[in-house]
Amino acid sequence: MLRLLRLLRRPFTLDLRALALLRIGVAAVVLLDLAIRSTDLEAHYSNMGVLPLHVLQQYCWNPYQFSLHAASGLWVVQAGLFGLAVVVAGALLVGYQTRTATVLSWILLVSVQNRNPLIGQGGDDLLRMLLFWAIFLPWGRFYSLDSRRRPQPAAEEYFSAATVAYVLQIALVYWCTALLKSGPEWNRDGTAIYYALSLDQVLMPGGRLLYAYPGLMRVLTFATYYTELLLPFVLLLPFGVRWWRLLFVGVMFGFHLGISLTLFVGLFFLINLVSVLGLLPPVALDWLERFGRPRAWQLAPYLTRPLSTFRPRLARLRSPVRIRVESTVQLSDRGRWLARALRDTLVAVLLGYVVWWNLDSVQGQPALHMSAPLRWFGYLFRVDQHWGMFAPTVFKDDGWYILEGTTTTGQRLDLNRGGAPVRYGKPASVMALFKNDRWRKYSENYLFVDNAYMRPYYCNYLLRLWHENPAHPPLRQLEVIYMKEVSLPDYRVAAPVREVLCGCAPETPTDPNQQ
Repeated sequence: MLRLLRLLRRPFTLDLRALALLRIGVAAVVLLDLAIRSTDLEAHYSNMGVLPLHVLQQYCWNPYQFSLHAASGLWVVQAGLFGLAVVVAGALLVGYQTRTATVLSWILLVSVQNRNPLIGQGGDDLLRMLLFWAIFLPWGRFYSLDSRRRPQPAAEEYFSAATVAYVLQIALVYWCTALLKSGPEWNRDGTAIYYALSLDQVLMPGGRLLYAYPGLMRVLTFATYYTELLLPFVLLLPFGVRWWRLLFVGVMFGFHLGISLTLFVGLFFLINLVSVLGLLPPVALDWLERFGRPRAWQLAPYLTRPLSTFRPRLARLRSPVRIRVESTVQLSDRGRWLARALRDTLVAVLLGYVVWWNLDSVQGQPALHMSAPLRWFGYLFRVDQHWGMFAPTVFKDDGWYILEGTTTTGQRLDLNRGGAPVRYGKPASVMALFKNDRWRKYSENYLFVDNAYMRPYYCNYLLRLWHENPAHPPLRQLEVIYMKEVSLPDYRVAAPVREVLCGCAPETPTDPNQQ
Protein backbone atom coordinates (compact mmCIF):
# COMPACT_ATOMS: atom_id res chain seq x y z
CA MET A 1 0.00 0.00 0.00
CA LEU A 2 2.79 2.40 0.90
CA ARG A 3 4.54 1.62 -2.38
CA LEU A 4 1.32 2.39 -4.27
CA LEU A 5 0.92 5.68 -2.41
CA ARG A 6 4.49 6.68 -3.21
CA LEU A 7 3.86 5.81 -6.85
CA LEU A 8 0.72 7.96 -6.95
CA ARG A 9 2.53 10.87 -5.31
CA ARG A 10 5.37 10.98 -7.84
CA PRO A 11 3.63 13.10 -10.51
CA PHE A 12 2.70 15.70 -7.89
CA THR A 13 6.01 15.92 -6.03
CA LEU A 14 7.75 19.17 -6.88
CA ASP A 15 11.19 20.61 -6.25
CA LEU A 16 11.23 23.52 -3.79
CA ARG A 17 13.74 25.29 -6.03
CA ALA A 18 11.30 25.06 -8.94
CA LEU A 19 8.59 26.57 -6.76
CA ALA A 20 10.99 29.40 -5.92
CA LEU A 21 11.53 30.04 -9.63
CA LEU A 22 7.75 30.01 -10.07
CA ARG A 23 7.49 32.66 -7.34
CA ILE A 24 10.10 34.87 -8.94
CA GLY A 25 8.49 34.51 -12.38
CA VAL A 26 4.96 35.22 -11.15
CA ALA A 27 6.11 38.28 -9.19
CA ALA A 28 7.99 39.60 -12.23
CA VAL A 29 4.89 39.18 -14.42
CA VAL A 30 2.72 40.93 -11.82
CA LEU A 31 5.15 43.86 -11.82
CA LEU A 32 5.14 43.98 -15.62
CA ASP A 33 1.35 43.82 -15.69
CA LEU A 34 1.17 46.71 -13.22
CA ALA A 35 3.60 48.73 -15.34
CA ILE A 36 1.45 48.25 -18.45
CA ARG A 37 -1.82 48.95 -16.64
CA SER A 38 -0.40 52.06 -14.97
CA THR A 39 -0.07 53.79 -18.35
CA ASP A 40 -3.89 53.94 -18.45
CA LEU A 41 -4.78 54.79 -14.85
CA GLU A 42 -7.26 57.48 -15.84
CA ALA A 43 -8.62 55.72 -18.93
CA HIS A 44 -9.32 52.30 -17.42
CA TYR A 45 -9.74 52.84 -13.68
CA SER A 46 -11.11 56.34 -12.99
CA ASN A 47 -14.46 58.03 -13.42
CA MET A 48 -12.92 60.22 -16.11
CA GLY A 49 -12.20 57.16 -18.24
CA VAL A 50 -14.10 54.66 -20.33
CA LEU A 51 -15.76 52.81 -17.43
CA PRO A 52 -16.94 55.10 -14.62
CA LEU A 53 -17.89 53.40 -11.37
CA HIS A 54 -21.62 53.87 -11.81
CA VAL A 55 -21.44 52.16 -15.23
CA LEU A 56 -19.38 49.30 -13.80
CA GLN A 57 -21.89 48.76 -11.01
CA GLN A 58 -24.90 49.01 -13.28
CA TYR A 59 -23.82 46.78 -16.15
CA CYS A 60 -20.94 44.46 -15.30
CA TRP A 61 -20.70 44.09 -11.55
CA ASN A 62 -21.18 40.79 -9.74
CA PRO A 63 -22.52 41.31 -6.19
CA TYR A 64 -20.20 38.60 -4.86
CA GLN A 65 -17.04 40.28 -6.18
CA PHE A 66 -14.89 42.81 -4.37
CA SER A 67 -12.57 45.54 -5.56
CA LEU A 68 -10.54 47.99 -3.53
CA HIS A 69 -10.04 49.90 -6.78
CA ALA A 70 -13.81 50.42 -6.98
CA ALA A 71 -13.81 52.38 -3.72
CA SER A 72 -13.01 55.62 -5.55
CA GLY A 73 -13.14 57.03 -9.05
CA LEU A 74 -10.14 59.32 -8.53
CA TRP A 75 -7.01 58.42 -10.45
CA VAL A 76 -4.79 59.45 -7.52
CA VAL A 77 -6.43 56.74 -5.38
CA GLN A 78 -5.78 54.25 -8.16
CA ALA A 79 -2.16 55.39 -8.28
CA GLY A 80 -1.83 54.76 -4.55
CA LEU A 81 -3.24 51.23 -4.88
CA PHE A 82 -0.94 50.55 -7.81
CA GLY A 83 2.01 51.76 -5.74
CA LEU A 84 1.01 49.42 -2.91
CA ALA A 85 0.73 46.53 -5.36
CA VAL A 86 4.24 47.26 -6.67
CA VAL A 87 5.68 47.19 -3.14
CA VAL A 88 3.93 43.90 -2.33
CA ALA A 89 4.96 42.28 -5.62
CA GLY A 90 8.52 43.44 -5.00
CA ALA A 91 8.46 41.73 -1.60
CA LEU A 92 7.18 38.58 -3.28
CA LEU A 93 9.97 38.77 -5.86
CA VAL A 94 12.73 38.77 -3.23
CA GLY A 95 10.85 36.46 -0.90
CA TYR A 96 10.30 38.80 2.03
CA GLN A 97 7.34 37.78 4.24
CA THR A 98 6.46 35.53 1.36
CA ARG A 99 3.13 34.17 2.57
CA THR A 100 1.80 37.61 3.46
CA ALA A 101 3.10 39.07 0.19
CA THR A 102 1.40 36.25 -1.75
CA VAL A 103 -1.97 36.84 -0.11
CA LEU A 104 -1.78 40.61 -0.58
CA SER A 105 -0.64 40.28 -4.21
CA TRP A 106 -3.58 37.97 -4.89
CA ILE A 107 -6.05 40.37 -3.24
CA LEU A 108 -4.73 43.38 -5.17
CA LEU A 109 -4.66 41.45 -8.45
CA VAL A 110 -8.26 40.32 -8.02
CA SER A 111 -9.19 43.87 -7.08
CA VAL A 112 -7.71 45.48 -10.20
CA GLN A 113 -9.13 42.78 -12.48
CA ASN A 114 -12.61 43.26 -11.02
CA ARG A 115 -12.39 47.03 -11.51
CA ASN A 116 -12.42 46.73 -15.31
CA PRO A 117 -13.52 43.35 -16.72
CA LEU A 118 -13.71 44.84 -20.23
CA ILE A 119 -9.94 44.62 -20.68
CA GLY A 120 -9.37 41.13 -19.26
CA GLN A 121 -8.06 38.10 -21.14
CA GLY A 122 -7.39 34.41 -20.48
CA GLY A 123 -3.90 34.99 -19.16
CA ASP A 124 -5.37 37.05 -16.31
CA ASP A 125 -7.33 34.02 -15.10
CA LEU A 126 -4.19 31.88 -15.06
CA LEU A 127 -2.10 34.51 -13.25
CA ARG A 128 -4.84 34.87 -10.66
CA MET A 129 -5.01 31.08 -10.11
CA LEU A 130 -1.24 30.75 -9.81
CA LEU A 131 -1.25 33.25 -6.97
CA PHE A 132 -4.28 31.59 -5.38
CA TRP A 133 -2.74 28.09 -5.21
CA ALA A 134 0.61 29.59 -4.18
CA ILE A 135 -0.98 30.79 -0.94
CA PHE A 136 -0.77 27.13 0.12
CA LEU A 137 2.68 26.43 -1.36
CA PRO A 138 6.09 26.91 0.32
CA TRP A 139 7.54 28.82 -2.60
CA GLY A 140 9.68 30.97 -0.32
CA ARG A 141 11.96 28.21 0.98
CA PHE A 142 14.68 28.90 -1.60
CA TYR A 143 16.12 32.03 -3.23
CA SER A 144 14.38 34.29 -0.73
CA LEU A 145 15.11 36.61 2.16
CA ASP A 146 12.78 34.54 4.33
CA SER A 147 15.02 31.50 3.96
CA ARG A 148 17.76 33.27 5.94
CA ARG A 149 15.64 32.98 9.07
CA ARG A 150 14.83 29.30 8.64
CA PRO A 151 16.86 26.10 8.58
CA GLN A 152 17.66 24.75 5.15
CA PRO A 153 15.02 22.15 4.14
CA ALA A 154 16.09 18.57 4.81
CA ALA A 155 14.85 17.62 1.35
CA GLU A 156 14.21 19.59 -1.80
CA GLU A 157 11.24 17.47 -2.84
CA TYR A 158 7.82 18.54 -1.62
CA PHE A 159 4.35 17.02 -1.84
CA SER A 160 1.01 18.30 -0.57
CA ALA A 161 -2.54 18.84 -1.72
CA ALA A 162 -1.40 22.23 -3.04
CA THR A 163 1.14 20.62 -5.39
CA VAL A 164 -1.66 18.37 -6.70
CA ALA A 165 -3.81 21.47 -7.24
CA TYR A 166 -1.02 23.29 -9.07
CA VAL A 167 -0.26 20.39 -11.44
CA LEU A 168 -3.94 19.72 -12.17
CA GLN A 169 -4.59 23.43 -12.73
CA ILE A 170 -1.93 23.52 -15.45
CA ALA A 171 -3.43 20.40 -17.04
CA LEU A 172 -6.98 21.82 -16.85
CA VAL A 173 -5.95 24.93 -18.76
CA TYR A 174 -4.97 22.90 -21.81
CA TRP A 175 -7.58 20.18 -21.54
CA CYS A 176 -10.44 22.66 -21.32
CA THR A 177 -8.95 24.80 -24.08
CA ALA A 178 -8.96 21.79 -26.40
CA LEU A 179 -12.40 20.50 -25.38
CA LEU A 180 -13.94 23.93 -25.95
CA LYS A 181 -12.54 24.02 -29.51
CA SER A 182 -15.48 22.18 -30.97
CA GLY A 183 -15.64 24.03 -34.30
CA PRO A 184 -14.81 22.24 -37.55
CA GLU A 185 -11.86 24.59 -38.13
CA TRP A 186 -10.03 22.78 -35.32
CA ASN A 187 -10.88 19.12 -35.57
CA ARG A 188 -11.99 18.61 -39.19
CA ASP A 189 -10.98 21.31 -41.68
CA GLY A 190 -7.69 22.34 -40.07
CA THR A 191 -8.21 26.00 -40.96
CA ALA A 192 -8.20 27.52 -37.46
CA ILE A 193 -4.70 28.97 -37.67
CA TYR A 194 -5.45 30.30 -41.16
CA TYR A 195 -8.42 32.24 -39.77
CA ALA A 196 -6.45 33.34 -36.70
CA LEU A 197 -3.69 34.77 -38.88
CA SER A 198 -6.32 36.44 -41.06
CA LEU A 199 -7.13 38.72 -38.12
CA ASP A 200 -5.11 41.85 -38.81
CA GLN A 201 -5.77 43.09 -35.27
CA VAL A 202 -3.49 40.40 -33.81
CA LEU A 203 -1.18 39.58 -36.72
CA MET A 204 2.52 39.78 -35.85
CA PRO A 205 5.46 39.71 -38.35
CA GLY A 206 6.05 36.02 -37.72
CA GLY A 207 2.42 35.35 -38.55
CA ARG A 208 2.77 37.15 -41.88
CA LEU A 209 5.56 34.75 -42.86
CA LEU A 210 3.57 31.69 -41.81
CA TYR A 211 0.39 32.91 -43.52
CA ALA A 212 1.81 32.19 -46.96
CA TYR A 213 1.88 28.40 -46.35
CA PRO A 214 -1.63 26.92 -46.08
CA GLY A 215 -0.39 23.33 -45.80
CA LEU A 216 1.85 24.19 -42.88
CA MET A 217 -0.94 26.11 -41.16
CA ARG A 218 -3.19 23.07 -41.48
CA VAL A 219 -0.57 20.82 -39.89
CA LEU A 220 -0.01 23.32 -37.09
CA THR A 221 -3.76 23.56 -36.46
CA PHE A 222 -4.07 19.84 -35.77
CA ALA A 223 -0.77 19.84 -33.86
CA THR A 224 -2.06 22.63 -31.61
CA TYR A 225 -5.37 20.90 -30.96
CA TYR A 226 -3.93 17.49 -30.10
CA THR A 227 -1.03 18.94 -28.10
CA GLU A 228 -3.47 20.77 -25.85
CA LEU A 229 -5.72 17.72 -25.60
CA LEU A 230 -3.17 14.96 -25.04
CA LEU A 231 0.12 16.35 -23.76
CA PRO A 232 -1.14 17.24 -20.23
CA PHE A 233 -1.68 13.52 -19.59
CA VAL A 234 2.10 13.06 -19.33
CA LEU A 235 1.99 15.13 -16.12
CA LEU A 236 0.04 12.31 -14.46
CA LEU A 237 2.37 9.43 -15.40
CA PRO A 238 4.05 7.98 -12.26
CA PHE A 239 7.13 6.68 -14.09
CA GLY A 240 9.89 8.65 -15.83
CA VAL A 241 8.46 11.76 -14.20
CA ARG A 242 11.48 13.97 -14.79
CA TRP A 243 11.64 13.19 -18.51
CA TRP A 244 7.92 13.68 -19.05
CA ARG A 245 8.11 17.02 -17.27
CA LEU A 246 11.07 18.11 -19.36
CA LEU A 247 9.06 17.17 -22.45
CA PHE A 248 6.00 19.10 -21.26
CA VAL A 249 7.95 22.22 -20.26
CA GLY A 250 10.00 22.17 -23.47
CA VAL A 251 6.95 21.80 -25.71
CA MET A 252 5.03 24.51 -23.84
CA PHE A 253 7.97 26.91 -24.08
CA GLY A 254 8.19 26.35 -27.83
CA PHE A 255 4.42 26.52 -28.20
CA HIS A 256 3.98 29.86 -26.42
CA LEU A 257 7.09 31.42 -27.90
CA GLY A 258 5.64 30.54 -31.29
CA ILE A 259 2.38 32.26 -30.33
CA SER A 260 4.26 35.38 -29.23
CA LEU A 261 5.97 35.63 -32.64
CA THR A 262 2.80 35.20 -34.67
CA LEU A 263 -0.08 36.71 -32.64
CA PHE A 264 -0.42 39.88 -30.56
CA VAL A 265 -1.63 38.42 -27.26
CA GLY A 266 -0.10 40.75 -24.69
CA LEU A 267 1.14 39.01 -21.54
CA PHE A 268 -0.77 35.83 -22.31
CA PHE A 269 2.24 33.94 -23.64
CA LEU A 270 4.53 35.14 -20.85
CA ILE A 271 2.09 34.10 -18.11
CA ASN A 272 1.87 30.63 -19.65
CA LEU A 273 5.66 30.36 -19.86
CA VAL A 274 6.03 31.30 -16.20
CA SER A 275 3.23 28.95 -15.13
CA VAL A 276 5.24 25.80 -15.95
CA LEU A 277 8.41 26.79 -14.07
CA GLY A 278 7.20 24.94 -10.99
CA LEU A 279 7.25 21.70 -12.97
CA LEU A 280 10.99 21.76 -13.61
CA PRO A 281 12.51 18.49 -12.31
CA PRO A 282 15.62 18.28 -10.11
CA VAL A 283 17.82 17.31 -13.06
CA ALA A 284 17.01 20.62 -14.79
CA LEU A 285 17.49 22.66 -11.63
CA ASP A 286 20.81 20.99 -10.86
CA TRP A 287 21.96 21.85 -14.37
CA LEU A 288 20.80 25.45 -14.03
CA GLU A 289 22.60 25.88 -10.74
CA ARG A 290 25.76 24.27 -12.06
CA PHE A 291 26.04 25.85 -15.51
CA GLY A 292 23.56 28.67 -15.84
CA ARG A 293 23.38 30.27 -12.42
CA PRO A 294 22.39 33.93 -12.82
CA ARG A 295 23.98 36.56 -10.63
CA ALA A 296 20.97 36.67 -8.35
CA TRP A 297 21.43 32.99 -7.53
CA GLN A 298 24.99 33.62 -6.40
CA LEU A 299 23.41 35.11 -3.28
CA ALA A 300 21.61 31.85 -2.59
CA PRO A 301 24.18 30.52 -0.08
CA TYR A 302 23.67 33.68 1.97
CA LEU A 303 19.91 33.75 1.55
CA THR A 304 19.51 30.09 2.53
CA ARG A 305 22.13 29.87 5.29
CA PRO A 306 21.12 27.14 7.76
CA LEU A 307 20.87 27.78 11.45
CA SER A 308 23.50 25.18 12.28
CA THR A 309 25.54 27.86 14.06
CA PHE A 310 22.95 27.81 16.83
CA ARG A 311 23.07 24.05 17.44
CA PRO A 312 26.26 24.06 19.57
CA ARG A 313 24.55 26.43 21.97
CA LEU A 314 21.68 23.99 22.40
CA ALA A 315 24.16 21.19 23.00
CA ARG A 316 25.68 23.11 25.92
CA LEU A 317 22.35 23.44 27.67
CA ARG A 318 21.65 21.39 30.76
CA SER A 319 19.77 18.12 30.42
CA PRO A 320 16.44 19.19 32.05
CA VAL A 321 16.29 22.20 29.81
CA ARG A 322 17.11 20.04 26.79
CA ILE A 323 14.27 17.68 27.69
CA ARG A 324 11.82 20.57 27.87
CA VAL A 325 13.04 21.83 24.48
CA GLU A 326 12.53 18.39 22.94
CA SER A 327 9.07 18.16 24.45
CA THR A 328 8.20 21.56 23.02
CA VAL A 329 9.47 20.46 19.63
CA GLN A 330 7.31 17.34 19.80
CA LEU A 331 4.25 19.41 20.65
CA SER A 332 5.16 21.82 17.90
CA ASP A 333 5.51 18.96 15.43
CA ARG A 334 2.06 17.67 16.35
CA GLY A 335 0.64 21.16 15.89
CA ARG A 336 2.27 21.50 12.50
CA TRP A 337 0.95 18.09 11.47
CA LEU A 338 -2.59 19.08 12.43
CA ALA A 339 -2.30 22.44 10.66
CA ARG A 340 -1.01 20.73 7.51
CA ALA A 341 -3.85 18.18 7.61
CA LEU A 342 -6.42 20.97 7.88
CA ARG A 343 -4.72 22.91 5.08
CA ASP A 344 -4.59 19.89 2.77
CA THR A 345 -8.25 19.15 3.44
CA LEU A 346 -9.19 22.73 2.57
CA VAL A 347 -7.09 22.64 -0.62
CA ALA A 348 -8.64 19.31 -1.64
CA VAL A 349 -12.14 20.78 -1.30
CA LEU A 350 -11.12 23.88 -3.27
CA LEU A 351 -9.57 21.72 -5.98
CA GLY A 352 -12.75 19.66 -6.26
CA TYR A 353 -14.72 22.87 -6.69
CA VAL A 354 -12.35 24.14 -9.41
CA VAL A 355 -12.44 20.82 -11.29
CA TRP A 356 -16.25 20.85 -11.13
CA TRP A 357 -16.32 24.43 -12.45
CA ASN A 358 -14.14 23.45 -15.41
CA LEU A 359 -16.14 20.32 -16.19
CA ASP A 360 -19.31 22.39 -16.19
CA SER A 361 -17.73 24.83 -18.66
CA VAL A 362 -16.90 22.13 -21.24
CA GLN A 363 -19.74 19.62 -20.80
CA GLY A 364 -23.43 20.00 -21.42
CA GLN A 365 -24.36 17.13 -19.12
CA PRO A 366 -27.01 18.11 -16.54
CA ALA A 367 -25.26 15.96 -13.93
CA LEU A 368 -22.15 18.12 -14.17
CA HIS A 369 -23.98 21.45 -14.10
CA MET A 370 -23.06 23.77 -11.23
CA SER A 371 -26.19 25.60 -10.14
CA ALA A 372 -26.18 29.35 -9.57
CA PRO A 373 -26.40 29.14 -5.74
CA LEU A 374 -23.04 27.33 -5.73
CA ARG A 375 -21.23 29.82 -7.93
CA TRP A 376 -20.97 32.63 -5.38
CA PHE A 377 -17.79 31.11 -3.95
CA GLY A 378 -16.10 31.09 -7.35
CA TYR A 379 -16.98 34.71 -7.99
CA LEU A 380 -15.99 35.86 -4.50
CA PHE A 381 -12.55 34.26 -4.52
CA ARG A 382 -12.19 34.50 -8.31
CA VAL A 383 -11.49 30.83 -8.88
CA ASP A 384 -13.99 31.09 -11.72
CA GLN A 385 -12.22 30.31 -14.97
CA HIS A 386 -12.89 29.81 -18.65
CA TRP A 387 -10.20 28.71 -21.10
CA GLY A 388 -11.95 29.43 -24.39
CA MET A 389 -9.01 30.81 -26.39
CA PHE A 390 -10.12 30.86 -30.06
CA ALA A 391 -12.99 28.59 -29.08
CA PRO A 392 -15.31 27.12 -30.14
CA THR A 393 -14.26 28.69 -33.44
CA VAL A 394 -11.97 31.50 -34.55
CA PHE A 395 -13.53 34.91 -35.19
CA LYS A 396 -14.16 35.61 -38.86
CA ASP A 397 -15.12 39.25 -38.36
CA ASP A 398 -11.98 41.33 -38.72
CA GLY A 399 -11.52 45.04 -39.32
CA TRP A 400 -10.08 48.29 -38.03
CA TYR A 401 -11.26 51.40 -36.24
CA ILE A 402 -11.55 54.93 -37.59
CA LEU A 403 -12.20 57.66 -35.03
CA GLU A 404 -13.70 60.20 -37.40
CA GLY A 405 -13.84 63.68 -35.97
CA THR A 406 -15.49 66.55 -37.83
CA THR A 407 -14.06 69.96 -37.06
CA THR A 408 -16.09 73.16 -36.82
CA THR A 409 -14.72 74.06 -40.28
CA GLY A 410 -15.89 70.78 -41.81
CA GLN A 411 -12.58 68.90 -41.94
CA ARG A 412 -12.66 65.18 -41.20
CA LEU A 413 -9.79 63.86 -39.08
CA ASP A 414 -8.91 60.38 -37.85
CA LEU A 415 -8.08 60.57 -34.15
CA ASN A 416 -6.81 57.00 -34.32
CA ARG A 417 -3.95 58.25 -36.50
CA GLY A 418 -3.11 61.40 -34.60
CA GLY A 419 -5.54 63.68 -36.43
CA ALA A 420 -4.50 62.80 -39.98
CA PRO A 421 -7.12 63.22 -42.74
CA VAL A 422 -9.62 60.35 -42.78
CA ARG A 423 -8.81 57.44 -45.09
CA TYR A 424 -11.03 54.38 -45.24
CA GLY A 425 -8.42 52.06 -46.70
CA LYS A 426 -6.82 49.40 -44.52
CA PRO A 427 -3.70 50.67 -42.70
CA ALA A 428 -0.39 48.91 -43.26
CA SER A 429 -0.55 47.53 -39.70
CA VAL A 430 -3.90 47.34 -37.93
CA MET A 431 -2.21 46.01 -34.81
CA ALA A 432 -0.10 49.18 -34.55
CA LEU A 433 -3.26 51.22 -33.95
CA PHE A 434 -3.53 49.76 -30.43
CA LYS A 435 -1.47 51.17 -27.58
CA ASN A 436 -1.33 47.77 -25.87
CA ASP A 437 -3.23 44.50 -25.64
CA ARG A 438 -5.59 45.92 -22.98
CA TRP A 439 -6.87 48.45 -25.51
CA ARG A 440 -7.08 45.77 -28.18
CA LYS A 441 -9.23 43.64 -25.87
CA TYR A 442 -11.37 46.66 -25.02
CA SER A 443 -11.95 47.35 -28.73
CA GLU A 444 -12.93 43.71 -29.23
CA ASN A 445 -15.56 43.95 -26.48
CA TYR A 446 -16.67 47.30 -27.92
CA LEU A 447 -18.03 45.51 -30.99
CA PHE A 448 -20.51 43.26 -29.19
CA VAL A 449 -24.13 44.40 -29.19
CA ASP A 450 -24.49 43.29 -25.57
CA ASN A 451 -21.82 45.85 -24.66
CA ALA A 452 -23.50 48.78 -26.39
CA TYR A 453 -23.72 50.56 -23.04
CA MET A 454 -19.94 51.15 -23.07
CA ARG A 455 -19.83 52.90 -26.43
CA PRO A 456 -20.76 56.51 -25.53
CA TYR A 457 -18.30 56.60 -22.63
CA TYR A 458 -15.39 55.74 -24.92
CA CYS A 459 -16.55 58.28 -27.48
CA ASN A 460 -16.83 61.09 -24.94
CA TYR A 461 -13.50 60.13 -23.38
CA LEU A 462 -11.78 60.48 -26.76
CA LEU A 463 -13.52 63.78 -27.39
CA ARG A 464 -12.40 65.17 -24.03
CA LEU A 465 -8.79 64.09 -24.56
CA TRP A 466 -8.73 65.73 -27.97
CA HIS A 467 -9.97 69.06 -26.68
CA GLU A 468 -7.52 69.06 -23.75
CA ASN A 469 -4.76 69.83 -26.24
CA PRO A 470 -5.08 73.48 -27.32
CA ALA A 471 -3.17 72.72 -30.53
CA HIS A 472 -6.00 70.49 -31.76
CA PRO A 473 -8.78 72.03 -33.85
CA PRO A 474 -12.15 71.92 -32.06
CA LEU A 475 -14.56 69.16 -33.09
CA ARG A 476 -18.28 69.45 -33.46
CA GLN A 477 -18.79 65.68 -33.74
CA LEU A 478 -16.92 62.40 -33.25
CA GLU A 479 -17.94 59.03 -34.68
CA VAL A 480 -16.44 55.69 -33.72
CA ILE A 481 -16.42 53.77 -36.99
CA TYR A 482 -15.55 50.13 -37.54
CA MET A 483 -14.52 48.99 -40.99
CA LYS A 484 -15.74 45.41 -40.85
CA GLU A 485 -13.92 42.94 -43.09
CA VAL A 486 -15.02 39.30 -42.91
CA SER A 487 -12.38 36.62 -43.49
CA LEU A 488 -13.32 34.03 -46.13
CA PRO A 489 -11.71 30.72 -47.15
CA ASP A 490 -8.80 30.51 -49.59
CA TYR A 491 -7.29 33.92 -48.80
CA ARG A 492 -10.43 35.82 -49.78
CA VAL A 493 -11.97 38.68 -47.81
CA ALA A 494 -15.31 40.39 -48.08
CA ALA A 495 -15.45 44.04 -49.08
CA PRO A 496 -15.09 46.28 -45.98
CA VAL A 497 -18.36 47.59 -44.57
CA ARG A 498 -18.46 50.92 -42.75
CA GLU A 499 -20.30 50.59 -39.43
CA VAL A 500 -20.89 53.60 -37.17
CA LEU A 501 -20.83 52.19 -33.65
CA CYS A 502 -21.27 55.45 -31.77
CA GLY A 503 -21.40 59.20 -32.23
CA CYS A 504 -21.02 62.03 -29.76
CA ALA A 505 -20.69 65.81 -29.67
CA PRO A 506 -19.27 68.30 -27.18
CA GLU A 507 -21.66 69.37 -24.46
CA THR A 508 -20.71 73.01 -24.94
CA PRO A 509 -20.03 74.88 -28.20
CA THR A 510 -16.45 74.57 -29.37
CA ASP A 511 -16.62 77.07 -32.24
CA PRO A 512 -14.35 80.00 -31.24
CA ASN A 513 -16.87 82.44 -32.78
CA GLN A 514 -19.53 81.18 -30.36
CA GLN A 515 -17.45 81.43 -27.21
